[in-house]
Amino acid sequence: MKSYILIIQLCFITSASLLGQTQDIVKTAGITSELHRANIGKICFTSKSVPLSDLRESDFLKTYILTNKSDLFINVFLGNSITNYMHLIAPDLNADELAKSGNYQFTLFVDDHLIYESNLSPGAPYREIKDIATTLIVPLINNKNEGWYLWSQYFWMRFMNNGGGSVLTEGKHLLNMEIRPYVNAATGVKTGNIIASGSLNLDVLMKPVIDITKISLTPVRSYNGLELSLGGFNKNLIKTLIGNINQGVFKNISSIVVLKDGKLLIEEYFNGETRDSLHDPRSAGKSFSSSVAGIAINDGYLKNEDQALKEFYTVNKYDNFSSAKENVTIKDLLTMSSVFDGNDDDGNSPGNEENMYPTVDWVKFVLDLPVSVTRPKDEWHYFTAGVVLLGDILNKTVPGGLEKYADQKLFNPLGITNYKWQYTPQNVPNTAGGIRMNTLDFAKYGQLYKNMGKWNGKQLITAAWVKKTFTKYKPIPGRQDEFYGYLFWNKTYIVNGKPYETFYCAGNGGNKIFIFPDQPLVIVITATAYGAPYAHSQEDKMMTDYILPALVK
Repeated sequence: MKSYILIIQLCFITSASLLGQTQDIVKTAGITSELHRANIGKICFTSKSVPLSDLRESDFLKTYILTNKSDLFINVFLGNSITNYMHLIAPDLNADELAKSGNYQFTLFVDDHLIYESNLSPGAPYREIKDIATTLIVPLINNKNEGWYLWSQYFWMRFMNNGGGSVLTEGKHLLNMEIRPYVNAATGVKTGNIIASGSLNLDVLMKPVIDITKISLTPVRSYNGLELSLGGFNKNLIKTLIGNINQGVFKNISSIVVLKDGKLLIEEYFNGETRDSLHDPRSAGKSFSSSVAGIAINDGYLKNEDQALKEFYTVNKYDNFSSAKENVTIKDLLTMSSVFDGNDDDGNSPGNEENMYPTVDWVKFVLDLPVSVTRPKDEWHYFTAGVVLLGDILNKTVPGGLEKYADQKLFNPLGITNYKWQYTPQNVPNTAGGIRMNTLDFAKYGQLYKNMGKWNGKQLITAAWVKKTFTKYKPIPGRQDEFYGYLFWNKTYIVNGKPYETFYCAGNGGNKIFIFPDQPLVIVITATAYGAPYAHSQEDKMMTDYILPALVK
């Protein structure tokens, strides 16, 4: 009898333990609609975002024509929140630990073949959403607003770059999607069962037929400081490029301007932009601080680029002092090779620019940073905060401050009068980037370098500084035959088997100013594909397949 009672007690304890493991760890929004209740465990596709309160079964797609301009949303109906699903597979972790170590796993199949699977970063969506949300209405493709729920769009972009673009050929396909929870636990990645799935029949039409007879080139008009070129180029190739931009093959392009022999050859605008539009080039604006540094050295306000930080700051009053830090030079900042532990390509880096922007003093943020103990000495690393420090050095060194000095010495002589700086919390021009100009003024800036620093017969930047700027000081890690000069990038395009080297300014979204040392060309592309992984790769294709072939023999 006692043995029987003991068995009953053990069963009760075991059952209670199992129930405790499956009990919700956070409170969710619950299931609040009949539509949700009827579709638990399903992924339904729509062509637009519809609020849950307005969503109807009739909105769900069975088949869909997928073009370069199509939008595609997923409506996910879950029986619980992702946090509670993660708790089922990692019951020993609390809610905070789950939020930091797990998320949704998205998987896509095309024609019943697994194409791409991704464990989404724990940081997206936000912790609050992961805890309470039992529905997700997010875009896979949203051409009208790529900044909204970018994490879900990133997944689709990665899918397209990792096999999706190859298998979604023209014609009919079946797209299947599955969602599971995952947790990166001490013993490895644990993946749960499917919590939602869905399918959609696609008719893919992503290679538009471009009728160039219906496309006209914009007649070039005179502009302050730029004469009109009478040179020829392959107009049909440029028309084809324009057609592909208009059809969404190349996305979020704002403008293309080409100068040949210093004269205006091509000027095209897209997506509502005009020659008067001021474009935000993001980090392409970093290069302007390199220009001002060269001018300040020539004027004697800086001795040379080998001056160290200790000549401008009492470095030992900041956190993490070291002699290596106070001996960082202006050249180290210009070539992004300083010893600071800062790398914008590493989300965990203490000096990542995203950690700087919320602070009240960006210069203090930089000077407080520790020295890296893991990165090889003098290795290139993308370090926006270092360019902010360079801007502060210039601001405190040149007469009247950086803004006035740059206007007098650089912009005004170029005839650039309509531009807008962004500013740091100390109201210093933000040399991290974002100085807004129209495309033609960006082109004039590029032509200044093509002219070896001369404009209208006046030497604004010394030829020696341009040569230093266009020196391949640092190889870019992970990129073949790409280099970095003084806040200018370097690469070589191959067109029809021939190399075309360029030094260029580059910024988020696909903003670039190209200067070709061996060709009479300056090319500017502005774009607003901010944060999109395709931003730069699509422009490389534009350059190699259309723009350069249209211009070079």
